[in-house]
Amino acid sequence: MDNSLDVGAVLQIKRQTLATLAELAREPKPTYKIDGAVVSWTEYQESLRQTVDWCDKQLNALSSFELRSFAVVD
Repeated sequence: MDNSLDVGAVLQIKRQTLATLAELAREPKPTYKIDGAVVSWTEYQESLRQTVDWCDKQLNALSSFELRSFAVVD
């Protein structure tokens, strides 16, 4: 994990990524070719979903905590 990232930075990345996904859902784009290069919006959306998953993993790691408990047996 990159120690230079903090919760705020990861949350910002996640917010921006989710906003882009929402925009693509509202206005879907077709896959097309330009100058021999393929622009696949489906692949782009999958990449954005992977970014959200990465953010979730980072947030889980950054907010780790320890829970101590004990049991009493009568």
